[in-house]
Amino acid sequence: MIIRSRAPLRISFCGGGTDVSPYLEERGGVVLSTTIDRYSYATMVPKQEPIIQVESLDFDVMAKYDIDHRLMYDGELDLVKAVINTIEGANTAGLNLFLHSDAPPGSGLGSSSTMTVTLVGLFGQWLQRPWTNYDIAQLAYHIERDVLGIKGGKQDQYAATFGGFNYIEFSKDCTVVNPLRISSVILNELEYHLLLCYTGKTRLSAGIIETQVQGYVDKQISSMAALDELKHLTFAMKNALLQGRLNDFGALLHDAWENKKRLAQQITNENIDLLYATARKHGALGGKILGAGGGGYLLVYCPFDQKHIIATELEKIGGQVVKFGFDEKGLQTWEVNGSQCRF
Repeated sequence: MIIRSRAPLRISFCGGGTDVSPYLEERGGVVLSTTIDRYSYATMVPKQEPIIQVESLDFDVMAKYDIDHRLMYDGELDLVKAVINTIEGANTAGLNLFLHSDAPPGSGLGSSSTMTVTLVGLFGQWLQRPWTNYDIAQLAYHIERDVLGIKGGKQDQYAATFGGFNYIEFSKDCTVVNPLRISSVILNELEYHLLLCYTGKTRLSAGIIETQVQGYVDKQISSMAALDELKHLTFAMKNALLQGRLNDFGALLHDAWENKKRLAQQITNENIDLLYATARKHGALGGKILGAGGGGYLLVYCPFDQKHIIATELEKIGGQVVKFGFDEKGLQTWEVNGSQCRF
């Protein structure tokens, strides 16, 4: 028997930062996001030998672990180890695991959290756990933030698990995922206007998030005002999207980026500023760096007749424009007869 799972990466349009503690517990957060047709994948093959073998294509690592011992965190495949250590019954039999993702960690597309969701879904399928999407997302969040102590927000785990366009509300007591019913005409038009550009490097988000959190904890006026304004803009962007006011949506992306930059100095740099200024010079209505910032992917909203020009100009100065589409399905798991495939 072979078990597989995949979960989609996400684009966060607005609200990132308001989903980070302690802001979300004290003031409540909101995020507007969608998942795209880029994925994290995991394959499991149960084995008789009492060994867990993990092969990660992204990190070019193959490792073997004895199932009789708790796995130690040492910087190598710690997400995998934390999933196995946390889920009861996950280390009771030998396994082969093969992992890969369509985007590297630090891309701004939520790849690390998406891989955690993918692994939780994989083991849930194998162990036949009756988990809801909320259960899976919360468990993935717990593994990253509590077990491993990785700094970050709460949106990525829910986006990857549920999939599609969502307006997600965060509070101290609960998280509520509100799926948005958007017409296919609006979705097609939005996709036609958006451009995704890789800035040329990834980044570690923990330091940026720590600076952002400290600004809020210290009650810095600029930081608190920016987070509050991002929450307001998220609501406005949601309404603009549902009503098909896409040029307004693009302009609000610009406002969101201006406020996001107020949260931490490391969010942008000369390269990002040059790419964004170039896009704006050639007609882009708005855009933002995805994820915590500092690198990864730049999302740009373009007039349809300027999109090809903006793409060309960004690539002239080192950007890498990539194609993408929206994905609505979220986490998926399935089983394959071992005689049908080789591993």
